[in-house]
Amino acid sequence: MAQPSSNPTCSGTANIILRSSEDDPEHMLPHQRKAAMKKLKAARSILEIDGRTGEGGGQLVRIACAIASVITQPLRITNIRGNRDRGGGLKAQHVASIEWLARVTDAEVNGLTVGSTTLEFKPRESPATSKLFTGIHDRTVKIAADSAAASTLLIFQAIFPFLLFAGGNTGKRQDHPEHIDVEISGGTNVSFSPSYEYLDQVLLPNLEQAFGIVVERKLKTRGWNLGKMQRGTVAFRVHPIRVGDSLRLRNPTACTMKGRNRQGEDFDLEAIDVSIVAPTDMHGSLSQALVQNLGDLFPDVEVIFKPMEDSGANSRIYVLVVARSWPSDDEGAGAGAVLRWGRDILTSMPKAANSKRGKNKGDNGSSSHAGTGGMASMSESVATKVARALYDEVSTGGVVDEFLQDQLVIFQALANGLSAFPRGNSDPADDNISGPGIEEAMAALDLTDENATQGLRKDKTAEPFGEGTLHAKTARWMVSELLPNVKFYNKGKVCEGVGFAVEKP
Repeated sequence: MAQPSSNPTCSGTANIILRSSEDDPEHMLPHQRKAAMKKLKAARSILEIDGRTGEGGGQLVRIACAIASVITQPLRITNIRGNRDRGGGLKAQHVASIEWLARVTDAEVNGLTVGSTTLEFKPRESPATSKLFTGIHDRTVKIAADSAAASTLLIFQAIFPFLLFAGGNTGKRQDHPEHIDVEISGGTNVSFSPSYEYLDQVLLPNLEQAFGIVVERKLKTRGWNLGKMQRGTVAFRVHPIRVGDSLRLRNPTACTMKGRNRQGEDFDLEAIDVSIVAPTDMHGSLSQALVQNLGDLFPDVEVIFKPMEDSGANSRIYVLVVARSWPSDDEGAGAGAVLRWGRDILTSMPKAANSKRGKNKGDNGSSSHAGTGGMASMSESVATKVARALYDEVSTGGVVDEFLQDQLVIFQALANGLSAFPRGNSDPADDNISGPGIEEAMAALDLTDENATQGLRKDKTAEPFGEGTLHAKTARWMVSELLPNVKFYNKGKVCEGVGFAVEKP
Protein backbone atom coordinates (compact mmCIF):
# COMPACT_ATOMS: atom_id res chain seq x y z
CA MET A 1 0.00 0.00 0.00
CA ALA A 2 1.34 3.38 -1.00
CA GLN A 3 2.08 5.89 1.73
CA PRO A 4 1.83 9.65 1.37
CA SER A 5 5.24 11.21 0.90
CA SER A 6 6.64 13.64 3.47
CA ASN A 7 7.43 15.90 0.53
CA PRO A 8 4.14 17.24 -0.90
CA THR A 9 5.62 18.19 -4.28
CA CYS A 10 3.38 17.19 -7.19
CA SER A 11 4.71 15.48 -10.27
CA GLY A 12 1.67 14.74 -12.41
CA THR A 13 1.16 11.10 -11.36
CA ALA A 14 -1.99 9.46 -12.66
CA ASN A 15 -4.46 7.19 -10.83
CA ILE A 16 -3.15 7.56 -7.28
CA ILE A 17 -4.34 5.30 -4.48
CA LEU A 18 -3.08 6.45 -1.09
CA ARG A 19 -3.93 4.26 1.87
CA SER A 20 -2.84 4.09 5.50
CA SER A 21 -1.75 1.04 7.49
CA GLU A 22 -4.42 2.03 9.99
CA ASP A 23 -6.96 0.60 7.52
CA ASP A 24 -6.08 -2.94 8.73
CA PRO A 25 -8.90 -3.98 11.16
CA GLU A 26 -6.62 -6.49 12.96
CA HIS A 27 -4.45 -3.65 14.28
CA MET A 28 -7.31 -1.38 15.38
CA LEU A 29 -8.63 -0.59 18.82
CA PRO A 30 -12.44 -0.61 19.22
CA HIS A 31 -12.76 3.16 18.79
CA GLN A 32 -10.54 2.96 15.71
CA ARG A 33 -12.74 0.26 14.18
CA LYS A 34 -15.78 2.45 14.80
CA ALA A 35 -14.08 5.37 13.06
CA ALA A 36 -13.04 3.12 10.19
CA MET A 37 -16.60 1.88 9.71
CA LYS A 38 -17.80 5.47 9.71
CA LYS A 39 -15.29 6.26 6.95
CA LEU A 40 -16.34 3.18 5.01
CA LYS A 41 -20.00 4.16 5.26
CA ALA A 42 -19.19 7.65 4.06
CA ALA A 43 -17.21 6.21 1.17
CA ARG A 44 -20.38 4.50 -0.11
CA SER A 45 -22.23 7.82 -0.20
CA ILE A 46 -20.38 9.20 -3.17
CA LEU A 47 -21.66 12.46 -4.60
CA GLU A 48 -22.26 12.34 -8.35
CA ILE A 49 -21.63 15.59 -10.25
CA ASP A 50 -22.23 16.30 -13.93
CA GLY A 51 -19.36 18.51 -15.07
CA ARG A 52 -21.53 20.05 -17.80
CA THR A 53 -23.75 21.82 -15.28
CA GLY A 54 -23.93 25.59 -15.51
CA GLU A 55 -20.60 27.11 -16.48
CA GLY A 56 -19.36 23.58 -17.08
CA GLY A 57 -15.66 24.41 -16.87
CA GLY A 58 -12.72 24.04 -14.54
CA GLN A 59 -14.27 26.18 -11.82
CA LEU A 60 -16.76 23.43 -11.02
CA VAL A 61 -13.93 20.90 -10.57
CA ARG A 62 -11.88 23.24 -8.36
CA ILE A 63 -14.77 24.05 -6.02
CA ALA A 64 -15.91 20.44 -5.80
CA CYS A 65 -12.49 19.04 -4.92
CA ALA A 66 -11.64 21.95 -2.62
CA ILE A 67 -14.72 21.47 -0.44
CA ALA A 68 -14.58 17.67 -0.69
CA SER A 69 -11.04 17.75 0.72
CA VAL A 70 -12.16 19.94 3.63
CA ILE A 71 -15.22 17.87 4.61
CA THR A 72 -13.87 14.45 3.45
CA GLN A 73 -16.72 13.97 1.00
CA PRO A 74 -16.14 11.37 -1.76
CA LEU A 75 -17.28 12.46 -5.19
CA ARG A 76 -17.36 11.46 -8.81
CA ILE A 77 -17.34 14.11 -11.55
CA THR A 78 -18.32 13.09 -15.07
CA ASN A 79 -18.26 15.04 -18.33
CA ILE A 80 -15.48 17.27 -16.98
CA ARG A 81 -15.32 20.61 -18.81
CA GLY A 82 -17.97 19.19 -21.09
CA ASN A 83 -19.16 22.64 -22.18
CA ARG A 84 -15.82 23.60 -23.70
CA ASP A 85 -15.80 23.90 -27.49
CA ARG A 86 -12.03 23.36 -27.68
CA GLY A 87 -12.13 20.06 -25.87
CA GLY A 88 -12.98 19.06 -22.33
CA GLY A 89 -11.26 17.03 -19.68
CA LEU A 90 -8.86 17.89 -16.89
CA LYS A 91 -6.08 20.39 -17.52
CA ALA A 92 -2.58 20.42 -16.05
CA GLN A 93 -3.57 22.79 -13.23
CA HIS A 94 -6.39 20.46 -12.17
CA VAL A 95 -4.07 17.45 -12.07
CA ALA A 96 -1.43 19.32 -10.05
CA SER A 97 -3.85 20.64 -7.43
CA ILE A 98 -5.95 17.47 -7.06
CA GLU A 99 -2.87 15.27 -6.84
CA TRP A 100 -1.63 17.35 -3.92
CA LEU A 101 -5.05 17.27 -2.25
CA ALA A 102 -5.05 13.49 -2.68
CA ARG A 103 -1.72 13.20 -0.92
CA VAL A 104 -2.66 15.31 2.08
CA THR A 105 -6.11 13.74 2.51
CA ASP A 106 -4.88 10.14 2.06
CA ALA A 107 -7.36 9.88 -0.79
CA GLU A 108 -8.19 7.29 -3.36
CA VAL A 109 -8.23 8.92 -6.78
CA ASN A 110 -9.05 7.56 -10.23
CA GLY A 111 -8.97 9.36 -13.56
CA LEU A 112 -6.38 11.95 -12.57
CA THR A 113 -4.78 12.54 -15.96
CA VAL A 114 -4.75 15.47 -18.33
CA GLY A 115 -7.72 15.12 -20.66
CA SER A 116 -9.66 12.76 -18.40
CA THR A 117 -13.40 13.44 -18.44
CA THR A 118 -14.24 11.41 -15.31
CA LEU A 119 -12.68 11.84 -11.89
CA GLU A 120 -13.21 9.96 -8.63
CA PHE A 121 -11.86 11.68 -5.52
CA LYS A 122 -12.33 9.96 -2.14
CA PRO A 123 -10.54 11.79 0.68
CA ARG A 124 -9.95 10.00 4.01
CA GLU A 125 -8.27 12.60 6.21
CA SER A 126 -9.47 16.05 7.26
CA PRO A 127 -7.28 19.18 7.33
CA ALA A 128 -6.85 18.73 11.10
CA THR A 129 -5.69 15.09 10.92
CA SER A 130 -3.69 15.09 7.71
CA LYS A 131 -0.33 13.44 8.27
CA LEU A 132 1.50 16.16 6.38
CA PHE A 133 0.28 18.78 8.85
CA THR A 134 0.88 17.11 12.22
CA GLY A 135 4.18 18.87 12.88
CA ILE A 136 5.62 22.30 12.21
CA HIS A 137 8.44 20.89 10.08
CA ASP A 138 6.04 19.40 7.55
CA ARG A 139 4.26 22.62 6.71
CA THR A 140 6.00 23.41 3.44
CA VAL A 141 4.23 22.83 0.14
CA LYS A 142 5.79 22.80 -3.31
CA ILE A 143 3.71 22.18 -6.41
CA ALA A 144 5.09 22.23 -9.94
CA ALA A 145 2.53 21.86 -12.72
CA ASP A 146 3.58 19.74 -15.68
CA SER A 147 2.85 22.62 -18.05
CA ALA A 148 4.27 26.13 -17.77
CA ALA A 149 0.90 27.36 -19.07
CA ALA A 150 -0.95 25.92 -16.05
CA SER A 151 -2.21 28.76 -13.88
CA THR A 152 -0.47 28.98 -10.50
CA LEU A 153 -3.37 31.05 -9.19
CA LEU A 154 -6.00 28.45 -10.12
CA ILE A 155 -3.89 25.78 -8.43
CA PHE A 156 -3.73 27.95 -5.32
CA GLN A 157 -7.49 28.53 -5.36
CA ALA A 158 -8.10 24.76 -5.42
CA ILE A 159 -5.88 23.96 -2.42
CA PHE A 160 -6.47 27.17 -0.44
CA PRO A 161 -9.59 26.07 1.52
CA PHE A 162 -7.75 22.96 2.75
CA LEU A 163 -4.75 25.04 3.82
CA LEU A 164 -7.02 27.55 5.53
CA PHE A 165 -8.48 24.90 7.84
CA ALA A 166 -5.21 22.99 8.35
CA GLY A 167 -4.51 24.60 11.73
CA GLY A 168 -3.77 21.23 13.27
CA ASN A 169 -2.25 20.71 16.69
CA THR A 170 0.89 22.60 15.78
CA GLY A 171 2.93 25.38 17.26
CA LYS A 172 3.58 26.12 20.91
CA ARG A 173 0.34 28.05 21.28
CA GLN A 174 -2.88 26.46 20.12
CA ASP A 175 -4.38 29.92 19.50
CA HIS A 176 -1.69 30.64 16.91
CA PRO A 177 -1.49 27.76 14.39
CA GLU A 178 1.80 27.46 12.56
CA HIS A 179 1.79 29.07 9.13
CA ILE A 180 2.07 27.04 5.92
CA ASP A 181 4.54 28.05 3.22
CA VAL A 182 3.43 27.33 -0.34
CA GLU A 183 5.39 27.63 -3.58
CA ILE A 184 3.67 26.98 -6.89
CA SER A 185 5.35 26.87 -10.30
CA GLY A 186 3.49 27.49 -13.56
CA GLY A 187 1.89 30.52 -15.22
CA THR A 188 1.25 33.81 -13.41
CA ASN A 189 -0.28 35.66 -16.38
CA VAL A 190 -2.34 33.12 -18.28
CA SER A 191 -5.31 33.58 -20.59
CA PHE A 192 -8.74 32.95 -19.02
CA SER A 193 -7.23 32.81 -15.52
CA PRO A 194 -6.77 35.33 -12.70
CA SER A 195 -3.38 37.04 -12.69
CA TYR A 196 -1.04 37.38 -9.75
CA GLU A 197 -1.80 41.11 -9.74
CA TYR A 198 -5.56 40.53 -9.41
CA LEU A 199 -5.04 38.04 -6.59
CA ASP A 200 -2.65 40.42 -4.83
CA GLN A 201 -4.64 43.63 -5.22
CA VAL A 202 -8.27 42.47 -5.23
CA LEU A 203 -9.02 38.93 -4.03
CA LEU A 204 -6.71 38.56 -1.03
CA PRO A 205 -7.27 42.10 0.35
CA ASN A 206 -11.01 41.48 0.20
CA LEU A 207 -10.71 38.12 1.96
CA GLU A 208 -8.66 39.69 4.73
CA GLN A 209 -11.05 42.60 5.11
CA ALA A 210 -14.21 40.49 4.95
CA PHE A 211 -13.22 37.32 6.83
CA GLY A 212 -9.86 38.05 8.46
CA ILE A 213 -8.04 35.57 6.20
CA VAL A 214 -4.34 36.41 6.14
CA VAL A 215 -2.13 35.30 3.25
CA GLU A 216 1.31 36.77 2.62
CA ARG A 217 2.42 36.50 -1.01
CA LYS A 218 5.33 37.18 -3.33
CA LEU A 219 5.82 36.95 -7.08
CA LYS A 220 9.21 35.32 -7.50
CA THR A 221 9.26 35.02 -11.29
CA ARG A 222 6.63 35.75 -13.90
CA GLY A 223 5.18 33.03 -16.13
CA TRP A 224 3.35 33.51 -19.45
CA ASN A 225 1.35 31.45 -21.89
CA LEU A 226 1.63 34.18 -24.55
CA GLY A 227 4.60 34.22 -26.90
CA LYS A 228 7.40 31.89 -25.90
CA MET A 229 6.20 29.76 -22.98
CA GLN A 230 7.75 30.89 -19.71
CA ARG A 231 7.40 29.28 -16.28
CA GLY A 232 6.94 31.46 -13.21
CA THR A 233 6.81 30.93 -9.46
CA VAL A 234 4.56 32.37 -6.75
CA ALA A 235 5.13 32.00 -3.01
CA PHE A 236 2.43 32.19 -0.31
CA ARG A 237 2.47 32.07 3.46
CA VAL A 238 -0.98 30.97 4.63
CA HIS A 239 -2.07 31.62 8.21
CA PRO A 240 -4.72 28.97 9.00
CA ILE A 241 -7.57 29.57 11.40
CA ARG A 242 -7.60 27.72 14.70
CA VAL A 243 -8.99 24.22 14.93
CA GLY A 244 -12.55 24.48 16.18
CA ASP A 245 -13.01 27.99 14.77
CA SER A 246 -14.98 29.00 11.71
CA LEU A 247 -14.89 31.93 9.34
CA ARG A 248 -17.13 34.87 10.16
CA LEU A 249 -17.87 38.12 8.36
CA ARG A 250 -15.92 40.96 9.98
CA ASN A 251 -17.29 44.05 8.18
CA PRO A 252 -21.05 43.60 7.70
CA THR A 253 -21.70 47.21 6.67
CA ALA A 254 -19.12 47.00 3.90
CA CYS A 255 -21.23 44.35 2.21
CA THR A 256 -24.48 46.28 1.98
CA MET A 257 -25.69 48.85 -0.54
CA LYS A 258 -26.22 51.64 1.97
CA GLY A 259 -26.08 55.10 0.44
CA ARG A 260 -25.54 53.91 -3.13
CA ASN A 261 -28.01 53.93 -5.99
CA ARG A 262 -28.29 51.47 -8.85
CA GLN A 263 -26.15 53.52 -11.22
CA GLY A 264 -23.36 53.73 -8.67
CA GLU A 265 -23.40 57.54 -8.81
CA ASP A 266 -22.92 57.74 -5.05
CA PHE A 267 -19.68 55.76 -5.04
CA ASP A 268 -16.90 58.01 -3.78
CA LEU A 269 -13.69 56.65 -5.27
CA GLU A 270 -10.40 57.24 -3.50
CA ALA A 271 -8.09 56.26 -6.35
CA ILE A 272 -7.51 53.99 -9.32
CA ASP A 273 -4.40 51.81 -9.16
CA VAL A 274 -2.78 50.87 -12.48
CA SER A 275 -0.40 47.96 -13.07
CA ILE A 276 1.42 47.68 -16.41
CA VAL A 277 3.53 44.74 -17.58
CA ALA A 278 4.41 45.46 -21.21
CA PRO A 279 7.38 46.08 -23.53
CA THR A 280 9.45 48.99 -22.17
CA ASP A 281 8.96 51.06 -25.33
CA MET A 282 5.22 50.88 -24.72
CA HIS A 283 5.21 52.20 -21.15
CA GLY A 284 5.05 55.86 -22.10
CA SER A 285 2.25 55.69 -24.65
CA LEU A 286 0.23 53.18 -22.61
CA SER A 287 0.41 55.15 -19.36
CA GLN A 288 -0.53 58.35 -21.20
CA ALA A 289 -3.51 56.68 -22.86
CA LEU A 290 -4.66 55.26 -19.54
CA VAL A 291 -4.47 58.63 -17.81
CA GLN A 292 -6.56 60.17 -20.61
CA ASN A 293 -9.21 57.44 -20.74
CA LEU A 294 -9.54 57.01 -16.98
CA GLY A 295 -9.63 60.77 -16.52
CA ASP A 296 -12.48 61.13 -18.99
CA LEU A 297 -14.54 58.42 -17.27
CA PHE A 298 -13.57 59.13 -13.65
CA PRO A 299 -13.05 62.90 -13.32
CA ASP A 300 -11.18 64.08 -10.22
CA VAL A 301 -10.15 60.54 -9.24
CA GLU A 302 -6.41 60.12 -8.69
CA VAL A 303 -4.67 57.59 -10.95
CA ILE A 304 -1.76 55.85 -9.21
CA PHE A 305 0.72 53.83 -11.24
CA LYS A 306 2.40 50.81 -9.70
CA PRO A 307 6.05 50.23 -10.76
CA MET A 308 5.97 49.31 -14.45
CA GLU A 309 7.60 46.10 -15.61
CA ASP A 310 9.13 45.05 -18.92
CA SER A 311 7.30 41.98 -20.24
CA GLY A 312 10.21 41.11 -22.52
CA ALA A 313 8.19 40.60 -25.70
CA ASN A 314 5.59 42.30 -27.89
CA SER A 315 3.42 39.21 -27.43
CA ARG A 316 2.99 39.99 -23.74
CA ILE A 317 0.90 43.00 -22.71
CA TYR A 318 -0.90 43.02 -19.38
CA VAL A 319 -2.79 45.85 -17.65
CA LEU A 320 -4.81 45.79 -14.42
CA VAL A 321 -6.86 48.75 -13.16
CA VAL A 322 -8.33 48.67 -9.65
CA ALA A 323 -10.81 51.28 -8.40
CA ARG A 324 -10.83 51.80 -4.64
CA SER A 325 -13.52 53.50 -2.60
CA TRP A 326 -12.93 55.66 0.44
CA PRO A 327 -12.90 53.67 3.71
CA SER A 328 -16.41 53.32 5.10
CA ASP A 329 -17.22 54.69 8.54
CA ASP A 330 -20.93 53.84 8.58
CA GLU A 331 -21.95 53.63 12.23
CA GLY A 332 -18.41 52.60 13.09
CA ALA A 333 -19.01 48.93 12.26
CA GLY A 334 -17.45 49.18 8.84
CA ALA A 335 -14.59 51.52 9.70
CA GLY A 336 -11.64 50.98 7.42
CA ALA A 337 -13.59 48.92 4.88
CA VAL A 338 -12.53 49.61 1.28
CA LEU A 339 -14.44 48.41 -1.77
CA ARG A 340 -12.37 47.27 -4.74
CA TRP A 341 -13.31 46.62 -8.35
CA GLY A 342 -10.73 45.23 -10.77
CA ARG A 343 -10.56 44.89 -14.53
CA ASP A 344 -7.64 43.66 -16.58
CA ILE A 345 -6.55 42.78 -20.08
CA LEU A 346 -3.98 40.28 -21.34
CA THR A 347 -3.15 40.61 -25.02
CA SER A 348 -0.43 40.70 -27.69
CA MET A 349 0.75 43.26 -30.19
CA PRO A 350 -0.78 42.55 -33.61
CA LYS A 351 1.81 41.06 -35.94
CA ALA A 352 1.23 43.89 -38.41
CA ALA A 353 2.64 46.32 -35.83
CA ASN A 354 5.65 44.23 -34.93
CA SER A 355 8.24 46.08 -36.99
CA LYS A 356 9.68 49.57 -37.00
CA ARG A 357 7.47 50.49 -39.93
CA GLY A 358 4.46 48.57 -38.68
CA LYS A 359 4.71 45.91 -41.38
CA ASN A 360 4.02 42.24 -40.84
CA LYS A 361 7.37 40.83 -39.71
CA GLY A 362 6.18 38.94 -36.65
CA ASP A 363 7.26 38.98 -33.01
CA ASN A 364 11.02 38.80 -32.64
CA GLY A 365 10.80 38.02 -28.92
CA SER A 366 12.79 41.10 -27.86
CA SER A 367 11.40 43.82 -25.63
CA SER A 368 9.80 45.82 -28.45
CA HIS A 369 10.44 46.90 -32.02
CA ALA A 370 6.99 48.03 -33.00
CA GLY A 371 6.77 51.31 -34.83
CA THR A 372 5.70 54.44 -33.01
CA GLY A 373 2.37 54.56 -34.81
CA GLY A 374 1.58 50.90 -34.13
CA MET A 375 2.63 51.24 -30.51
CA ALA A 376 0.45 54.31 -29.94
CA SER A 377 -2.51 52.69 -31.63
CA MET A 378 -2.19 49.53 -29.54
CA SER A 379 -1.80 51.58 -26.36
CA GLU A 380 -4.97 53.52 -27.10
CA SER A 381 -6.89 50.33 -27.85
CA VAL A 382 -5.81 48.62 -24.62
CA ALA A 383 -6.45 51.72 -22.49
CA THR A 384 -9.89 52.33 -23.99
CA LYS A 385 -11.03 48.74 -23.41
CA VAL A 386 -9.82 48.36 -19.85
CA ALA A 387 -10.95 51.83 -18.71
CA ARG A 388 -14.44 51.34 -20.16
CA ALA A 389 -14.69 47.88 -18.59
CA LEU A 390 -13.81 49.33 -15.17
CA TYR A 391 -16.33 52.16 -15.57
CA ASP A 392 -19.10 49.73 -16.52
CA GLU A 393 -18.23 47.55 -13.52
CA VAL A 394 -18.27 50.37 -10.98
CA SER A 395 -21.47 51.71 -12.53
CA THR A 396 -23.38 48.53 -11.69
CA GLY A 397 -23.63 49.79 -8.12
CA GLY A 398 -22.40 46.51 -6.61
CA VAL A 399 -19.85 46.07 -3.82
CA VAL A 400 -17.68 43.60 -5.76
CA ASP A 401 -16.71 43.06 -9.38
CA GLU A 402 -18.06 40.11 -11.33
CA PHE A 403 -14.88 38.04 -10.98
CA LEU A 404 -14.58 38.59 -7.24
CA GLN A 405 -18.22 37.71 -6.62
CA ASP A 406 -17.93 34.11 -7.79
CA GLN A 407 -14.57 33.61 -6.04
CA LEU A 408 -16.07 34.61 -2.68
CA VAL A 409 -18.93 32.08 -2.81
CA ILE A 410 -16.94 29.17 -1.35
CA PHE A 411 -15.88 31.27 1.65
CA GLN A 412 -19.41 32.54 2.19
CA ALA A 413 -20.71 28.97 2.21
CA LEU A 414 -18.13 27.75 4.72
CA ALA A 415 -18.44 30.78 7.01
CA ASN A 416 -20.63 31.11 10.07
CA GLY A 417 -23.56 33.50 9.73
CA LEU A 418 -24.75 35.83 6.99
CA SER A 419 -22.76 37.50 4.25
CA ALA A 420 -23.69 39.46 1.16
CA PHE A 421 -21.64 40.64 -1.81
CA PRO A 422 -24.26 41.92 -4.31
CA ARG A 423 -23.38 43.48 -7.63
CA GLY A 424 -26.51 45.63 -7.97
CA ASN A 425 -27.95 46.76 -11.31
CA SER A 426 -30.76 44.24 -10.95
CA ASP A 427 -34.46 44.53 -11.50
CA PRO A 428 -36.17 44.85 -8.10
CA ALA A 429 -39.27 43.10 -9.44
CA ASP A 430 -37.12 40.11 -10.32
CA ASP A 431 -36.37 39.49 -6.67
CA ASN A 432 -40.02 39.17 -5.60
CA ILE A 433 -39.40 41.45 -2.66
CA SER A 434 -42.38 43.22 -1.24
CA GLY A 435 -41.76 46.85 -0.48
CA PRO A 436 -38.51 48.55 -1.49
CA GLY A 437 -36.24 47.51 -4.37
CA ILE A 438 -33.17 45.35 -3.87
CA GLU A 439 -30.81 48.29 -3.37
CA GLU A 440 -32.99 49.67 -0.60
CA ALA A 441 -33.49 46.20 0.87
CA MET A 442 -29.75 45.51 0.90
CA ALA A 443 -29.07 48.90 2.46
CA ALA A 444 -31.48 48.11 5.27
CA LEU A 445 -30.23 44.57 5.80
CA ASP A 446 -28.47 44.03 9.13
CA LEU A 447 -26.21 41.02 8.65
CA THR A 448 -25.56 40.86 12.39
CA ASP A 449 -29.25 40.29 13.17
CA GLU A 450 -30.13 36.60 13.58
CA ASN A 451 -33.60 37.40 12.24
CA ALA A 452 -32.28 39.24 9.20
CA THR A 453 -33.47 36.57 6.76
CA GLN A 454 -37.11 37.00 7.72
CA GLY A 455 -38.90 38.42 4.72
CA LEU A 456 -36.21 37.28 2.30
CA ARG A 457 -37.00 34.63 -0.29
CA LYS A 458 -34.99 31.41 0.06
CA ASP A 459 -33.46 30.29 -3.22
CA LYS A 460 -33.94 26.89 -4.78
CA THR A 461 -30.56 25.23 -5.37
CA ALA A 462 -31.37 22.32 -7.68
CA GLU A 463 -29.64 24.08 -10.57
CA PRO A 464 -27.30 27.08 -11.02
CA PHE A 465 -29.07 30.15 -9.65
CA GLY A 466 -28.87 33.75 -8.54
CA GLU A 467 -27.58 37.05 -9.87
CA GLY A 468 -24.30 37.66 -11.60
CA THR A 469 -22.36 35.64 -14.14
CA LEU A 470 -22.85 31.98 -14.98
CA HIS A 471 -19.66 31.35 -12.99
CA ALA A 472 -21.29 32.86 -9.87
CA LYS A 473 -24.52 30.91 -10.41
CA THR A 474 -22.60 27.66 -10.87
CA ALA A 475 -20.48 28.31 -7.78
CA ARG A 476 -23.61 28.72 -5.63
CA TRP A 477 -25.08 25.52 -7.00
CA MET A 478 -21.85 23.58 -6.46
CA VAL A 479 -21.40 24.60 -2.82
CA SER A 480 -25.08 23.82 -2.20
CA GLU A 481 -24.57 20.29 -3.52
CA LEU A 482 -21.62 19.68 -1.19
CA LEU A 483 -22.95 21.64 1.80
CA PRO A 484 -26.71 20.93 1.96
CA ASN A 485 -27.16 23.17 5.01
CA VAL A 486 -25.99 26.32 3.25
CA LYS A 487 -28.81 28.73 2.41
CA PHE A 488 -29.05 31.50 -0.18
CA TYR A 489 -31.68 34.22 -0.36
CA ASN A 490 -32.96 36.66 -2.96
CA LYS A 491 -31.15 35.27 -5.99
CA GLY A 492 -27.95 34.54 -4.16
CA LYS A 493 -27.47 38.04 -2.79
CA VAL A 494 -27.46 36.81 0.81
CA CYS A 495 -25.75 33.64 1.99
CA GLU A 496 -26.18 31.88 5.30
CA GLY A 497 -23.07 29.73 5.67
CA VAL A 498 -22.74 26.40 7.45
CA GLY A 499 -20.16 27.60 9.99
CA PHE A 500 -17.73 24.81 9.14
CA ALA A 501 -14.99 24.05 11.69
CA VAL A 502 -12.66 21.07 11.79
CA GLU A 503 -12.81 18.84 14.83
CA LYS A 504 -9.90 18.85 17.25
CA PRO A 505 -7.59 15.90 16.59
